[in-house]
Formats: sequence, structure tokens, C-alpha cells
Amino acid sequence: MTSDTVSAAAAGTWLLGDLKVNRLGFGAMRLTGSAPFHQGTPSDRDRAIGVLRRAVALGVNHIDTADFYFSRLRSANELINSALAPYPDDLVIATKVGPARDADGAWAAPARPDQLRGQVEANLRQLGRDHLDVVNLRLMGQDSLGEHFGALADLRQAGLIRHLGISHARPEHLAEALTIAPVVCVQNRYGIDLPGGAPMLHDCAARGIAFVPFFSVAGAGCEAGAVRPERDEVRAVARAHGVSPAQVRLAWVLHQGAHVLAIPGTGHPDHLVDNVAAGALRLTEDDLTLLDATRRPAG
Repeated sequence: MTSDTVSAAAAGTWLLGDLKVNRLGFGAMRLTGSAPFHQGTPSDRDRAIGVLRRAVALGVNHIDTADFYFSRLRSANELINSALAPYPDDLVIATKVGPARDADGAWAAPARPDQLRGQVEANLRQLGRDHLDVVNLRLMGQDSLGEHFGALADLRQAGLIRHLGISHARPEHLAEALTIAPVVCVQNRYGIDLPGGAPMLHDCAARGIAFVPFFSVAGAGCEAGAVRPERDEVRAVARAHGVSPAQVRLAWVLHQGAHVLAIPGTGHPDHLVDNVAAGALRLTEDDLTLLDATRRPAG
């Protein structure tokens, strides 16, 4: 089986509430431009639409997006709508609320609890949906999420949202959220060379909640557009399996637990195929030992 015929289903499945998704999904942020946080050269529209359609053809049925994923000429939500509507019945689209950007793309003050409905409705309009499958509250440094998450719980009760999650969160945030409404996923930064994350990874496993890492391939320095020299250990494992370092990084993430979902993003069709093929890569115990050693401080 060649990489361009591997289905995202090879990674296995998980339930987000009552929604079954393949554990290898797709992140839409990179569709809008060449640099993180949408400040780079606008992407080619036709190629971005082609990548989305190819992703679904390869079995991807979990797409992560947000209404603040936009550049001067591109909106991730609009691209998803144009490429995939009418949506397949099994496609789950997860979005985020909380952060805000003005029309020029500059970051604005995070949304207040009473402003979250407007952000939810913006996602609904852009995606052409009458409800959102999953909405993650993206925390912006606050100690308590009660008021914000409570506002989203009310929108869930009203039928605008099916399931709720949290992002950029700590274990105490998850505990607080669960006193307000069910949580189906936690979306946090996590990867081979991204320190921390294990407490939330294990907390989610114990509670049967999906853990959805972001920046698993990009690693440290990604917001600044840093180009990271690849670790020797990752290269060695990649050579042994005849795959790319990106596949090794994604496979390592998926090996952290059956509840872990991957959402790599790209605007390049070849990179898409490579990322999806990571779901079929089975790392050996020796591979995992070598890769895990890179996470421990020297000495």
C-alpha cells in the first residue's frame, strides 16, 4: 500500500461525544497563508480547496478550524464551506471561540462571556451550518473559565452547539468545566519536543476525554515562524521506516493513547498525503524508547 492510498481510518477511531471520528484529522489554520497565525502570503485558493477535498477523500472526517483563522484574502471557514458543502454526514467540524481579531487581522481583546454567542454565530454563518459539532473554548490566560464556559453551555442547551471542549487549558480548568457541562475534548500544545502536557494527557485518558494536540509537527518556535533543525533521533526512526520525520512525529503522538487525536495542518497536497499516512505507521518499542529519550533533560 502506498502513502497516497492510506486512509485516515488506519489510525483508528474515537468518539467525540456521540460523533465517531478517525484519529487522524486535519487542522485548517495553514490553509489561509504561508506563516503561522495567518500573517504570511495568502494561499492559492484552488489548491486549498483541493487539499480539503483530498483530505475527505483520504478518510479525514474531523476538521479543526476557527473564525479567527483568516488572512488578507482567505478565511479557513469560507474555504471549508466552498470545498465541502453540502457536508458529508460523517464529517465533524470543530471550531474555537475566545480569541478575537479585528478586520485588519490584529489581535483584539478576548471575547467576554456575553460576546461568545456572536463568535458562535459567525462560525455558523461562515460554515453554512445550523449548529456546530464541537466548540472549544480557547483560554487566554484566565484562572477560571466558569463564566465563559457557562455561556457556551447555554448555547449548547439552545441547540447551537452539539458538544463542548476546551483549549490551552490546565487540569484545574478541566475539573471546573466538568462541573458546568460535559467536555468531549481538550486541545493543547503537545509533541515530542514540546515540554509538559503529560498531566492533561493522563487526566483526559482517565476521564475518557479526547486529547487533541496542536503544533505536534511544527514544534517549538512555530508562532514566530522558526525553522527547527530536525532532531537526530527523529531522523533515525524516519530512516528506519522509510518515512518522513513529520510522519514519525505524528505517529508518536498517536501512540500516546487511544484517546489522542492528531490534527496536522497543511496547504500542500503532498504534505497532506504524507500526514494522513502517519496513521498507518506503527512504531516499535525501541523507536518509542529512543524518541521518549529526547524529551528528558540531559543528566
